[in-house]
Amino acid sequence: MRIAGYAARSGTALGLLLSATLVPAVVAQESEEIMLDPIVITAEEQIKQALGVSQISAEDLESQPVTNDLSEVIRRMPGVNLTGNSASGQRGNQRQIDIRGMGPENVLILIDGKPVTSRNASRMGRQGERDTRGDSNWVPPELVERIEVIRGPAAARYGSGAAGGVVNIITKKPDEPTVSAGLHFDIPESELEGVTRRMNLLLAGPINDRLSYRLYGNYNKTGMDSADINDGDAAGSEGVTNRDIGGLLRWDINENHSLDFEFGYSEQWNAFAGETGFGSGVTSVISADNDGDGVEDTFYNVYGEKTNSSERKTLALTHRGSYAFGESHSFIQWENTLDSRLCPGLNGGGEGTLSFCVDRDGNGVRDDVAFIDTEYDAISAKTEWYLPGTVMGREASYTFGGEFRGEKIDQTVPEEVTDRDTRFEFRNSDYTSQKLYGIYAEANILASEQLTLTPALRYDYSDRFGDQLSPSLNATWEFDPEWSMKVGVAQAFKAPNLFQLNPDYYYNTRGRGCPAGYSGPCRIRGNDDLQAETSINKEIGFAYEGDNGINGSLTYFHNDYKDRIAADVVDGETDPDTGGSVFQWNNVPEAVVSGMEGNFYTPIGDDYAFNANVTYMIESKNKQTGNPLSLVPDYTINAAFDWQATDDLLVTLSATHYGRIPTITRSLSQNEEITDEDALTERDPYTLFNLAAKWDISEASYVTAGVTNLFDKQIKRTSEGSETFNEPGRGFYIGLQKSF
Repeated sequence: MRIAGYAARSGTALGLLLSATLVPAVVAQESEEIMLDPIVITAEEQIKQALGVSQISAEDLESQPVTNDLSEVIRRMPGVNLTGNSASGQRGNQRQIDIRGMGPENVLILIDGKPVTSRNASRMGRQGERDTRGDSNWVPPELVERIEVIRGPAAARYGSGAAGGVVNIITKKPDEPTVSAGLHFDIPESELEGVTRRMNLLLAGPINDRLSYRLYGNYNKTGMDSADINDGDAAGSEGVTNRDIGGLLRWDINENHSLDFEFGYSEQWNAFAGETGFGSGVTSVISADNDGDGVEDTFYNVYGEKTNSSERKTLALTHRGSYAFGESHSFIQWENTLDSRLCPGLNGGGEGTLSFCVDRDGNGVRDDVAFIDTEYDAISAKTEWYLPGTVMGREASYTFGGEFRGEKIDQTVPEEVTDRDTRFEFRNSDYTSQKLYGIYAEANILASEQLTLTPALRYDYSDRFGDQLSPSLNATWEFDPEWSMKVGVAQAFKAPNLFQLNPDYYYNTRGRGCPAGYSGPCRIRGNDDLQAETSINKEIGFAYEGDNGINGSLTYFHNDYKDRIAADVVDGETDPDTGGSVFQWNNVPEAVVSGMEGNFYTPIGDDYAFNANVTYMIESKNKQTGNPLSLVPDYTINAAFDWQATDDLLVTLSATHYGRIPTITRSLSQNEEITDEDALTERDPYTLFNLAAKWDISEASYVTAGVTNLFDKQIKRTSEGSETFNEPGRGFYIGLQKSF
């Protein structure tokens, strides 16, 4: 049996880019068209067709639109949930993509195959939390062609950060003349929740026979929740505003080679809703101090104001090549993120709550509240080559690749900050950068008519933590045309970040964050002797695909997570500045995650269809503390019923049921067993229903409308356990997309 076809994939190694990309393209420009025989499907294409992979199409995004962030639709895939960065639940309303319970930090986000690492500009706290919304909201939904979600051992070949999985957001290409504009409004029934407004514009198409272009712009604003949304007990969801512009120029050098020149600029900023990181609400910033002359402390209300922002810029060059011996795909990208925050407290407090972040005038009054800037630069480059071949007379295809990722952080503390010297989190420039080099090879072998083997080996070297070997093996056995089985095992890894690696990194708790028996404030420092976090990911699954359109799958997964990086006490050492205990980032004992995931789809006649998926967590345990690794439900069920009411009208009723969400059993801040039952905040099971409709007015325009949280199941956050979060109540949306 011969499997024909090829799907391009992103790649580039910095040292190979010019020689492997531009030179062959120029040489081939004068050559005649090269005709290639069909080749065996590449290893990546095999992965995309296998168990543990989901795809979200542009049509899916049109029929069930997102309100603000693509994570809203990605979380409906098998194995996916939204959680905070750690089991502490801090910043509980800033939930991010979590695949198979491994936590958001173990999910690699890609845009057109290029890594998105802007969240690395945000400081990491002692329990691994960041004040960030993640990296899934840099692309407007209307620009998306499809989203690929890859889970399990198949994701390990993508390198650092993919231990949980990979989300690859593929954008629309400038293949056809396009002028498209859209509006979207989401209006909550409750006046305590924020309204969303989104508008977008896309221009694309050929300029001439060789050149084509794409330009887009997007503005998206969601208002913050009222300070009273949780009866004053805890902060609601902050507002967020996105402003995005970008462009692409494609040069088709000849039939076999093309170059893409891309740029992007995005801004995201918040509207403060009172979040301090610990669940309770604070809505004011100290802007004056008592100097002993009777000057009273005064407070400026910052509710609704911008207290943090991220500005992201990208430039990229991509080459696709076709040769007599195979195919290639290469890129190089520069990514710059400026993270700006109002008075980020080094002692565990929230933004805007410290008087030391303001200036003192001659009368003893502090004013001019300061923002502290962290600038993050990343260079990523990759090249991949796809070659057909044979192994012992059996058809095969090979993938060879090289990758480079470099990152650097610079921090600016304004002159007006009075304790400026202690505000620098990166005091030694020797530890503000990291370089990671990787090479890998894969083979996709048709071992028999039923068996396909995909072995792979990846080697990475870092100038900070040394080398890392990541082998993997995936196998697919087709019992018959309808039934198949997949088995996979792989070692994945995650590189330490620059906050964890810097021995001069400065972060103090407030005493509240010190484990029992240790004096505070406790200082947490970096460690330049860290190893990469690793996980051994295993899965076995069965899939059915019938001629009648019915298909389904069931997969068991088990991840052993080793060398996790956590703040661990340094016995016998005290901070000379404060006298408090000292902690540093260390590789600590392991964790384990296991579970089941499945999906089912069936058409019902000509006009109806039903699909559902389930994720069941068998175990999620940090073996150092006994706490869950991340706060995901015991089980999650997503279901949707589609009705093609007319040729032009599609109606979808969907539901998501969340099982019990467990809580921690040991305090993360003080590492004590929690004995007060009232302090254990478990989220009871609940179900959300949505009703959506899409009406195709013409081939060039459509209207979307619907109701989210149809039965108004409201979930409120409490201050009793910071692992809680808000679930918005009933809302109504309408959108119009028009092409010209």
